[in-house]
Amino acid sequence: MKILVPVKRVVDYNVKVRVKSDGTGVDIANVKMSMNPFDEIAIEEAVRLKEAGIATEVVAVSCGVAACQETLRAAMAIGADRGILVETDVELQPLAVAKLLKALCDKEAPQVVICGKQAIDDDSNQTGQMLAALMSWPQATFASKLVIAGGAATVTREIDGGLETLEIKLPAVVTTDLRLNEPRYATLPNIMKAKKKPLETVKPADLGVDVAPRLATLKVVEPAKRSAGVRVADVAQLVDKLKNEAKVI
Repeated sequence: MKILVPVKRVVDYNVKVRVKSDGTGVDIANVKMSMNPFDEIAIEEAVRLKEAGIATEVVAVSCGVAACQETLRAAMAIGADRGILVETDVELQPLAVAKLLKALCDKEAPQVVICGKQAIDDDSNQTGQMLAALMSWPQATFASKLVIAGGAATVTREIDGGLETLEIKLPAVVTTDLRLNEPRYATLPNIMKAKKKPLETVKPADLGVDVAPRLATLKVVEPAKRSAGVRVADVAQLVDKLKNEAKVI
């Protein structure tokens, strides 16, 4: 069984993001980049399935600029067998990525696509669902537990009211939540081995996909600054502030 795992290069989650002075986007000059944390979880889950003898091959895929090769090497250091980079300088939006992944799924014929539920840069939470729709495959989102057996996947997912367990037939798309697993640290020997693993580079045109943006970003602004909280002596003072200052009662 082959598992395909999309991974995205994003600003590291430890970095405080700065908006450009002209409001056209986020400043990523000289900023540390890394793999999207949800995608790390997806890679880890795929590698665990391979180690358990359920999967035979894990293929990592990234779409974007040439520097995304670093992200693919990181995925291979965790345990992916090979990588595919769809190289383009165009700003990729969720639908374009889903179309690229569909073209790769048609070519690679994986039984499962495991992807992070969302990327921490745009937080769209759309690519996995769009891919499932384009492929006409069943999908299970926000997975906190995944069991594959007998040509089906049993997925426990978190919902507002608690947990929901679904069984879906393969091939299928699964998106990962934070509680699915804790990704391993890549060891130095595995990092060195990853440099020798095959990495294929293709262009969107090779896959017959138009990645031109359908949406235009008008302006990017930082969230409004919140005023500091204050301590109140008693309930009467709290009610007075809510009534006369906040004017919420």
